[in-house]
Amino acid sequence: MTGFADHLIVAPVLLPLATAALMLLLGEGRRHAKATINVLSTAIGLAVAVHLLRDVAQHDAPAAFGVYLPGNWPVPYGIVLVADRLSALMAVLTGSVGLAALLFALARWQHAGVYFHVLFQLQLMGLYGAFLTADLFNLFVFFEVLLAASYGLLLHGGGGARVRAGLHYIAINLVASLLFLIGVAVLYGVTGTLNMADIAQKLHAVPDSDRGLLHAGAAILAIAFLAKAGLWPLNFWLPPAYAAASAPAAAVFAILTKVGVYAVLRLWTLCFPADAGASAGFGGGALVWGGIATLAFGALGMLASQQLAKLAGYAVIASSGTLLAAIGFAAPALSGGALFYLASSTLAGCALFLLVELLERARQVEVGPQQLDDGDSALPAFVDAEPPPDVNLDDEERALTGRAIPSALAFLGVAFTVCALVTAGLPPLSGFVAKLAMLTALLDVRTPAAWTLFTLTIVSGLCGAIALMRVGVRHFWAAHDRPAPRLRVIETLPIAGLLVASLALVLQAETALDYTRATAESLQSPKQYVDAVMSARPVGRSPERAP
Repeated sequence: MTGFADHLIVAPVLLPLATAALMLLLGEGRRHAKATINVLSTAIGLAVAVHLLRDVAQHDAPAAFGVYLPGNWPVPYGIVLVADRLSALMAVLTGSVGLAALLFALARWQHAGVYFHVLFQLQLMGLYGAFLTADLFNLFVFFEVLLAASYGLLLHGGGGARVRAGLHYIAINLVASLLFLIGVAVLYGVTGTLNMADIAQKLHAVPDSDRGLLHAGAAILAIAFLAKAGLWPLNFWLPPAYAAASAPAAAVFAILTKVGVYAVLRLWTLCFPADAGASAGFGGGALVWGGIATLAFGALGMLASQQLAKLAGYAVIASSGTLLAAIGFAAPALSGGALFYLASSTLAGCALFLLVELLERARQVEVGPQQLDDGDSALPAFVDAEPPPDVNLDDEERALTGRAIPSALAFLGVAFTVCALVTAGLPPLSGFVAKLAMLTALLDVRTPAAWTLFTLTIVSGLCGAIALMRVGVRHFWAAHDRPAPRLRVIETLPIAGLLVASLALVLQAETALDYTRATAESLQSPKQYVDAVMSARPVGRSPERAP
């Protein structure tokens, strides 16, 4: 990238920061003004992320790497932001999920707390920064920003269930942050740098006497990331926390979990590639088998869940397990399918969390015994007379012929069906395309772990389909003496948008898979990333000048 596109790399970080500051200056009132500013800022952030993705997709290395030095200090002394295929993909997913969750929140949840809009923008800032930074310490800073904002969003709306789940969530993330700092300190002590590209460049020079310390630091750091990614057995906090959160907060958490997956993928491919000598592929087996165990746990959790919100949380766990296991094989074709699956599962997970509230709200509507459904007064009833033989009747002997399905119920049914198909990986939607790409790649690996993941991927999809079908029967098939649910347009638009994006992944499956496979290949060849970062030069300063 050159010119104006370089400066756009910092925009996704500065824009939400400036927006949050502006909304704080507006005080506790003016919620309509804050909502307008929030929507505009989030939409602009998504547009910038899409522009970055298109820019990196149109170039081959090294032009596909945009490097920005915010402090104008030479690498590795200053802050570095990098936009490549992976970070641009994650930024687009962040903007998409963020905009959908925000629009949904405008109907109700923005009124449940004074600082919702500020916390929301800080959450986006932390997410964008975590995906774009190329420095471990700044990754920790953005990690803490997004976690601090998520604490507030999880507790948004109050209630005992949220407080209990929030305490567990905060405790596990504080421990993860402590491990993060310890791991960063150990790696800095071994390599003398925190710049990711510089660490990767110096690993070859680490003496054998320090190799064990290097691996220990990497393992401690990985535990911090994997706890956030929902790896079993570190994921006990996730289903109750996500189920207790408000719908828009839980929808954003669908991408929040992927921060841990992203960090593992970025650092593992940078620091332990195939040409890393004694450290090549360090921890790959733990990722594979840990991911397989997580996938199995998520599948069983979906089957056992009686609440749709917890089922959605276990679906997030299953998707994280699939991604971590696929990453651990270090096979570009498999990783490419996994990245396609990451995009598909994130969009579907966000839509499912938003649907949870609408479906549960519809179930909570109670009507009196004498109240009739909309339009029932015009339906013929056969009480004293024998009905005609060609008329279909319900359980109360009312004619079914010509009874219209309310538009709100029809929307919920279609949206839930699409979410279920994508989540379970059933044809013909994007979840099936992603799993087919991964299963095809697993056939070429031919190891016991690959066959285990192959089998479990199919079985977990079947478990997800059964669990979601059971929920669908309970919500849409079983007889209910309830009126049709009332939905607001602002609540349905973001769900429809996310599902349209999932459908677009199917219609453009070849293009999307080409992009994710190119991304996986670049990750497996980290020299391009390292060269792009280390060759960056401050503007108007000599390369030799250092702080």
